[in-house]
Amino acid sequence: MNLPNQLTLWRLGLVFPFVWLLSVDWHWSKSIALLLFLAASFTDYADGYIARRYQLVTVFGQLMDPLVDKIMIVSAFICLVASQDLPAWTVIIIVSREFLITGLRLIGVSRGRTLPAERLGKHKTVWQMVTVVYYLLLKSINEASWVHLSPTAETIASAVGTIVLSVAVILTLFSGLSYLAKNRDLVSDV
Repeated sequence: MNLPNQLTLWRLGLVFPFVWLLSVDWHWSKSIALLLFLAASFTDYADGYIARRYQLVTVFGQLMDPLVDKIMIVSAFICLVASQDLPAWTVIIIVSREFLITGLRLIGVSRGRTLPAERLGKHKTVWQMVTVVYYLLLKSINEASWVHLSPTAETIASAVGTIVLSVAVILTLFSGLSYLAKNRDLVSDV
């Protein structure tokens, strides 16, 4: 159990308090959830960097790192739907893509093939994280009693949120289709 794998498991452990904080109506819970999500996002970057730099890449890491990323991202998106910050259809697209690609990876493993994350998938993950951070930041601002957004600022914040979410959904679709196309041999003979 090397350091990158420990960071992956630590990130998984952060999911539970993160979801709890988003689920309770407690002063500053959304701000603390934002900090936990940022910490988890940093470990995602750190574990990959350390694994590549010090040649600590393992099959466990190649499988668990993207899976834990999916658990973290999907948990955040589901909580944001539950709090009516995001439309459900966008999250259904994101969750569906994540399940399909995880299924494809499991097929690959059953055939002795490990399917690592690709560049487009990494961009997708970054934009999904940016989307979650943006919406959590808005929730955190709402917790601050001394900050009051004008109607114009709220309209701009909503428009920016729509743009960020749209980019995340589009990258999610394209990265999923690209991943399926590159690994179509795994499903062509099922």
